Amino acid sequence: MADKANITPNVLKWARESARMTEETASSKVPVSIDKLKEWEKGISQPTIRQAQTLAKTYKRPFALFFLPEIPRDFQPLQDFRKKDSKVLSTASVFIIREIQQKQSWISDVNEENNENKIPFIGRYSIKDNPISVANNILETLEIIPSKYKTDNPIKEWIDKAESKGIFISRTSFIHTRLKLDSEEIQGFAIADPSAPFVFINSDDWNAPQLFTLVHELAHIWIAESGISNEIEPEIKQKDKFNPIELFCNEVAANALIPENLIRSLDKSTFNNSKEVFKAAKIFGVSSFAFIVRALNLGIINISDYQKLKREADKDFDTFLLREAEKKAKQKEKPGGPNYFLLQLNRNSRLFTQTVLDAFRSGFIEPTQASSLLNVQVNKFQQLEAQLYK
Repeated sequence: MADKANITPNVLKWARESARMTEETASSKVPVSIDKLKEWEKGISQPTIRQAQTLAKTYKRPFALFFLPEIPRDFQPLQDFRKKDSKVLSTASVFIIREIQQKQSWISDVNEENNENKIPFIGRYSIKDNPISVANNILETLEIIPSKYKTDNPIKEWIDKAESKGIFISRTSFIHTRLKLDSEEIQGFAIADPSAPFVFINSDDWNAPQLFTLVHELAHIWIAESGISNEIEPEIKQKDKFNPIELFCNEVAANALIPENLIRSLDKSTFNNSKEVFKAAKIFGVSSFAFIVRALNLGIINISDYQKLKREADKDFDTFLLREAEKKAKQKEKPGGPNYFLLQLNRNSRLFTQTVLDAFRSGFIEPTQASSLLNVQVNKFQQLEAQLYK
């Protein structure tokens, strides 16, 4: 007879509920009946060790946690800055937030132990300041000149510059193949720790909205407001549904990515049609929508021009999405699939990956801890490290 796991029932229930997982979903992973799972959570019966280990893996919790005498202290939930009618955070969102909090907590402890200096620009401003001043300081600190990017992929330049200043940037669109992140639910979040700031970007969207999200989250870092964001490029008529901090960070992002002096210097023909708008927006690394909203807010175009350009841009975007879907379908047909190590590198953050590997190589942390932090087996570290320098 299989050995029973003498787990603490209310801890088991808490682990499921904190993962935002239903009894039906959790029981199907073991698999057992819902009634049997309820018995375990009430202490009427106990799972086997193997069954408890399966649940620990499902809830993404250490197996030993189930044996604690009472519910442990968990990471504090991040402030929710999302729109008032946003979806309840799902299991995928809860898992990615917890994963980044664990990474951030580890690096913060390491920096404190090493007596690292606090990063000076964290909380340098507040929501009471002028968003233009915040935007200019971000550009100055990161040494970025908008519209004069060195590649066709500006988000990579922004990430490299941000990480060079000690900001960890994580990007992914999934926890695993069956648990994906919804960009309508969560687009990004920021942890504005003064010694180890972390930014997460949901890569479910295409690069232009991701870049706007990134700079929006950097604004959160600059005003020291940790929290979760979604629908970062809002409709101009829905401002009452947005948190004031979100509106402020949007203003910062718009001023950083599309400075007023640069957009005003463009030829008037730029706003003749959506094709011209798309060309100009691409130079700035933003979406056509963000570009025309910026032009409207600055009085460069009127509401009638905006509505016309938006209708055209929406049609163009539908065509774009169709082409992208076709590309993804063809990519899936190719053998091998996406580069696993590149995906993990982006998910962990390049800076975080390098920091963990350095700690592992120097004997500062054990192999099991390094593997857990990077979501990569120790015997694959060499391949992961090779990807860093490509």
